[in-house]
Formats: sequence, C-alpha cells, structure tokens
Amino acid sequence: MPPKFDPSLIPPYPTLTYEKQIAENGCTLIAGLDEAGRGALAGPLCAAAVILPVEKEGLAEALLGVRDSKQMSAIERELGAEEIRNIALDWSVAWVEAAEIDAIGMGKAGRLVFQRAIEGLKTKPGHLLLDYFKLPVVKLPQTSLVKGDQRSLSIACASVLAKTARDALMLSLPDPEGQYGFAQNKGYGAEEHVRAIEQHGLSPHHRRSFCEHLLQGRLFD
Repeated sequence: MPPKFDPSLIPPYPTLTYEKQIAENGCTLIAGLDEAGRGALAGPLCAAAVILPVEKEGLAEALLGVRDSKQMSAIERELGAEEIRNIALDWSVAWVEAAEIDAIGMGKAGRLVFQRAIEGLKTKPGHLLLDYFKLPVVKLPQTSLVKGDQRSLSIACASVLAKTARDALMLSLPDPEGQYGFAQNKGYGAEEHVRAIEQHGLSPHHRRSFCEHLLQGRLFD
C-alpha cells in the first residue's frame, strides 16, 4: 500500500515550490492541469491546462488568493480566473460531453479531457503537474500530487479556470422553467435535482449511466 498522505504537507495557500524545483532542472514551460464536474449527474466534464511564467517576479503575490476552486466563492473564482488569463503564458479549457462519458466511462473520460486540454495549448509544455492523476499516453515528464490543487499554484489556477468555465456553461444550458435547477446545482446531485429527474426523466444533458445507477439505488433504499 502507498504511504498515507500527511495533511501537514498542505500549505495555507498553493505555492510555486514544485514549479521552481522543475525550473531549476531547466524546464520553465510547466502546465498545471485540473478538472471540474467529475461527480455531476448532468453536463460535461471540463479540464483546464495553465502555463504560468514561473520565473516572473511577484507571480505568487499577483495570484495571492487563488487556491483550490472549491475553497473559493463564486466571485473570488471569477476575479481569480480573469487574473489567471491575464498573467498566464498560455491556457486551455477542454470538454468531454455527457454522451461521451456514457460511452467510454469516467475513467477514460478523465484522461481524455486532460489530453484535450494539453492539445489545446498553443505552447507545448515540457512538464505536467497534475492533481493525483497521471497520463501514460502523454509522453511528457509528469509530477502527480495528492491534493495538488492545494499545493501547486499552477494546478490551483487550472482548477479555477475549469470550474468557472463549467459553471458558466451550466448556466447556459436549456432548462425550461428551471425544472432541473442547473443554474443552482450546476448538474450535481442535490436532492431537488434528483427529485426533478424522478419526476421529469432525463434531459439530453444528463449522464444516463450516472443517473440510472443512482435511481436504481434509490428504488431499494
């Protein structure tokens, strides 16, 4: 078994420690990657890749407050995302749609969305920083960090871009009379959302494999 992760390794805010270690070995084009929407019942899986100017003086101070997107308010995320896009050397957002997730499963979808985010970059990175995952099919040096969005600023920036992009898309999805509440639940399994699925059935934006498994479980509760 792998050693248990020590929570004391998590700093108050994500830092550039890993980026600087990699840069010291001659690589400054480092892409941080993270995703949003993995556990949702509806909507796509989204991932972002961000290449920060790791040697830029004052970079950490300029992005102070950027952290794991789940720890930020919606307004903090929007302001942070704007700052990230202004500062980053390059960034990309990619998607795997609900129908694709149903067809290939979440495991493959998670790897595919990261590959698409990397392919969307105009600048080819020399190293990848990922939150927990590794991408065997991508032939680049990689560092996988447990709780990476809380430890690496590049991964935290990717977390914010993925979350804000996905939230914006969920707000734009057709939801007649707000019956599924996408604007509020962003496709996640809030109790009101589950009841709406039971009442109205599935929309084209729902992940059938997720929803049918959930509803089958509820039948036997």
